[in-house]
Amino acid sequence: MTTMLQDIVVKRNVPTNQYTPKDFKVDIDVRWCAGCGGYSILSQVQRIMPELGVPREKIVFVSGIGCSSRFPYYINVYGFHSIHGRALAVASGLKIARPDLSVWIATGDGDCMSIGGNHFIHACRRNVDINVLMFNNEVYSLTKGQYSPTSQPGQKTKTSPFGVVDDPFNPASLALGAGATFVARGYDRDPKMLQYLFERAAAHKGISFVEIYANCVIFNDGAFDKYTEKEYRDDTTVWLEDGKPLIFGKNRDKGIILDGFTPVVVSFEDGKYSPNDVLVHNEKDSTLAFILANMTYNPDVPRPIGVFQSIDKPSYEEKVDNQIEEVTKKLGEGDINKLMRGEDFWTID
Repeated sequence: MTTMLQDIVVKRNVPTNQYTPKDFKVDIDVRWCAGCGGYSILSQVQRIMPELGVPREKIVFVSGIGCSSRFPYYINVYGFHSIHGRALAVASGLKIARPDLSVWIATGDGDCMSIGGNHFIHACRRNVDINVLMFNNEVYSLTKGQYSPTSQPGQKTKTSPFGVVDDPFNPASLALGAGATFVARGYDRDPKMLQYLFERAAAHKGISFVEIYANCVIFNDGAFDKYTEKEYRDDTTVWLEDGKPLIFGKNRDKGIILDGFTPVVVSFEDGKYSPNDVLVHNEKDSTLAFILANMTYNPDVPRPIGVFQSIDKPSYEEKVDNQIEEVTKKLGEGDINKLMRGEDFWTID
């Protein structure tokens, strides 16, 4: 399949700016449940790929285990279906060895936040230049409905028949705390939003983490309706846009101010507050990013959607390359045979 892909690219001689979304589709059935949020995520990734200016043979999708991890089969680029929770470890190694590649990870809340949690925090800490798309459906779907690290308190599943008693991970806060330089959140029911977030992630140098609310119609249907349905979302979510005030509501009549470091909702209707008084988003402000991310499970404020943070910092593979270059200048080219033998060795005749 890999060789075939190379042949197609060469034979067609398609410049990267002449790709269409069709070039990233495959001739096999996409096997997710009808109504799964994965279809929207896949479609929007395929739509933005032609805009990246990257040849298909330079793009790789890595996955772990879970419904989300079928992704590499469904997009016509290189793919690596790894093992449970190890997608970021594989992707990190790939990016360090081949920094010229555009490396993406398709993962889920179980794959990434549970068994893969250790790899996730260290990939964030190192700022490896990879793009992490985490399908969050707040349940283990592929293994038939157990609760996950993002399941909500009281949620009844096959492994919590009387309701979840754990407090959930907040993926955005976790990513920020671990040092991720680009952190965003979107949801499956807004294609244009997803395209925007994926393009932003691709353009970012360093680790990009995009949490996507993805509806699981079988085991957790409607989990995000309050934030994604047109009927509710204007009043229950606030869009994060750099340099813009945090205003929300169907009539754009509410905003967010800070009481110390605590976000508070204010109304413009009584004239006490105006749009000029509300908090203005700044993607470069890490403290503000934490404050906004911590609004996620606060019922008194809207749930933030969009880019929490986008800051500049050297990527891990850049630092590795620089170190190799400096050491080579100082000590010369390495000798693998000498390295393997070490200082003390003997020969058996």
